[in-house]
Amino acid sequence: MAGDARRESGDATGDAEGDVLDLGAFIRSQRERAEMSVRRLAELADVSNPYLSQIERGLRKPSAEILQQVANALRISVETLYVRAGILPDLDRPTSTVPEAIEHDDELSAEQKQALLNVYESFLEQR
Repeated sequence: MAGDARRESGDATGDAEGDVLDLGAFIRSQRERAEMSVRRLAELADVSNPYLSQIERGLRKPSAEILQQVANALRISVETLYVRAGILPDLDRPTSTVPEAIEHDDELSAEQKQALLNVYESFLEQR
């Protein structure tokens, strides 16, 4: 397991803490569904047992590389873990507000997004 210390340096802090907890709980549920011990999953994913345990408890935020190793070991889609970790957007989640739709439109520049938000807010003020 050479290189674990280098790859295992991510800490869970700030607003992303809830996401990390959700990710860890999801990994734990997938591991339990596969009837696999933490030790066995750590071995298959080539990470240390304590580090995997910390991920499952939401104490560490794994890198994309570690997520890929865990997904492969669990035989699940790496994209699923990337969405759970916030690395990829959840395209199945409907956008619920106009500001969210504007913010998530990759075709617009930052200036265009701000201009649209300003127009939208001005319409709301006129109601």
